Amino acid sequence: MNSVLITNAVIADSGSERPDGWVLVEEGRIAAVGHGELDETAIDAFDAAGGTLLPGFVDVHCHGAVGVDVNTADADGLIAVGEFLAKNGVTAWLPTLVPDSDENYARVLGEIERVTAIQAEMPIAQIAGVHYEGVFANEKMCGALRPEFFKRFTGSEVAELPRLANGVHMTTLAPEVEGGVELVRELTAAGWVVSIGHTRADVATLDAAFEAGGRHLTHFFNAMTGIHHREVGVAGWALTREDVTFDIIADGIHVDPRMVGFACRTKSPDCVSLISDSVAPAGLGDGTFEIWGESISVKNGRTQNERGSIAGSVITMLDAVKMAASLGFSTGEIAMMASRNPARLIGMPGQFGRITAGTRGDLVVLDAEMNVAAAFVAGRRAK
Repeated sequence: MNSVLITNAVIADSGSERPDGWVLVEEGRIAAVGHGELDETAIDAFDAAGGTLLPGFVDVHCHGAVGVDVNTADADGLIAVGEFLAKNGVTAWLPTLVPDSDENYARVLGEIERVTAIQAEMPIAQIAGVHYEGVFANEKMCGALRPEFFKRFTGSEVAELPRLANGVHMTTLAPEVEGGVELVRELTAAGWVVSIGHTRADVATLDAAFEAGGRHLTHFFNAMTGIHHREVGVAGWALTREDVTFDIIADGIHVDPRMVGFACRTKSPDCVSLISDSVAPAGLGDGTFEIWGESISVKNGRTQNERGSIAGSVITMLDAVKMAASLGFSTGEIAMMASRNPARLIGMPGQFGRITAGTRGDLVVLDAEMNVAAAFVAGRRAK
């Protein structure tokens, strides 16, 4: 029975922090949340020892880890990634594909569905869907993506993209590509989460994309035009428009820590999601790795491909959380950025990202050094 009582915790949830708290998980879901004394003799208990209890982290942008690349993964590889993520506090994730052939998209989605059919009984980060990054991107802002696999939108491509039988479908695109605004409208109508990225769109195009349903930005500051006092740019558009949200790679490499703090405070933690954008070498240390048809080196935590571009990160969401903490964000604010907001982005706020009765028992306990003391997936402790 996947039930547990977590006691003696500082509960950080949706902007607030409450000491001396406890959470009861029964049959995989949070049954009760409280504070102070209670009778804990009837159920297995975990003493958080004064640590901080947050909702499990939700990573909507993860290309892989521990040597496994989502584009080449099989079900066993995806499970290995899920185990690694859970140990680092991630309890839900979107396997993220770089541009590839439709045949390989279909193969990977088949492997994802093999995992989703069995994952509920496993204490691993749960696959919540799939994220297609850059299928429709601006070649001049491709970053580490492979432009030979970019598509042009002519009207039939949305229906032709392989889809899961169940789950979230998210995509990152550039709205300035030919037919881009109509593409955003069609994807939104089909239930996709549309995020803007790998783009140099002007403000008029961005506004049109927003009205069509593209209201979030992928890896803020990266692979988009920046801020200038006479040219607002994509980044400036996001910061000056209150109803736009974004995610950001808080690794100190993709974005300087001072700019991470500036962006997150300017937009407010209520509107920012942390992501890893991790690639297969995450968890393996420095070295040279073959990914996406080329060699990618990792040195001192920085990735670089053969073209000299940064090629994703090797952090986990836990590292991003630590970065946010070092910048002075409270654990309540971090709970929003690492858990609640990404769950809300993908349309699953009632499932993930909160510590409240009825949501999944996906929880992470952090010690005083912000390391994972324990992680629970639907009440089962990650190993």
